[in-house]
Amino acid sequence: MIIVTGAAGFIGSCLIGRLNDENFNYIIAVDDFSDLEKANNLTGKRIQERVDREQFFTWLDANNQEVEFIFHIGARTDTTELDYAIFEHLNVQYSKEIWRRCVAHQIPLVYASSAATYGLGELGYDDNESLIPQLKPLNSYGQSKNEFDIWALQQEEKPFFWAGLKFFNVYGPNEYHKGRMASVIFHAFHQIRETGRMKLFRSHHPDFHDGEQMRDFVYINDVLDVCLYLMHSRRNSGIYNLGSGLARTFLDLANNTFRALGLEPQIDYIDTPADIRDKYQYFTQANMSKLKSIGYQRPFHSLEDGIEAYVKGYLAEGKYL
Repeated sequence: MIIVTGAAGFIGSCLIGRLNDENFNYIIAVDDFSDLEKANNLTGKRIQERVDREQFFTWLDANNQEVEFIFHIGARTDTTELDYAIFEHLNVQYSKEIWRRCVAHQIPLVYASSAATYGLGELGYDDNESLIPQLKPLNSYGQSKNEFDIWALQQEEKPFFWAGLKFFNVYGPNEYHKGRMASVIFHAFHQIRETGRMKLFRSHHPDFHDGEQMRDFVYINDVLDVCLYLMHSRRNSGIYNLGSGLARTFLDLANNTFRALGLEPQIDYIDTPADIRDKYQYFTQANMSKLKSIGYQRPFHSLEDGIEAYVKGYLAEGKYL
């Protein structure tokens, strides 16, 4: 039995799809299933049982002997949310309860951390665990993720295998429900299809030209590959970056989205809103050497290949993974 929290969300539902593809069908899906916009993410998935997230711990206490692995992907991810109490409940305390039960019942655990923990990248983007207490996230979401990372590293009692994954800018199918929190590629596709043009932020940094702000964009299939690798290997516990390892510009992203749609690029530049300008990240790039050092060797999708696969295989037809 494999448990996936955040099961109806973007990454969680894709993970269930991949597990099904590998004939793991005894899946327990944990989430708040009241959001009907996420329902299509689980259509056709082979799931043994759905458990409401607020009932999950009672369920786990009664069924822990059957559990082989937990993927804790569920979290509040809205970076515009200002009420830290929501993050404290869903991202910190909830994760601690999962950790404690994994310790008590010796269940291996992979959980979702975030590259939002790095803030402006003052200390770089290396998944060096000794630096984690010094990181300065820019928002409550990143703060909550970093708080749990710090707590996990401090624990004397740990699951026999555990890994925290610092997801960078993940994109791919099943993010239709995310609204403004969906990937830039998702928004680019819809903006181009509706207007024939794409808007990018101007640079307000002397070291970057307009549109040349850079992010580490990682395709969902690569994220799923890493998750299953860790589930199978169950060695080398710790916190790992999970990006492509190569920063690309927003101009690259826009041009490749136009290309996937068979259109010539038409790009306009607008000012970065003043209220976020001081906290705007001009560069993120995951150092992936730590994951590679434990034996992970699969190549990651290039931005070109990932966008083409996403746009042509999913967005253009409204398909789900």
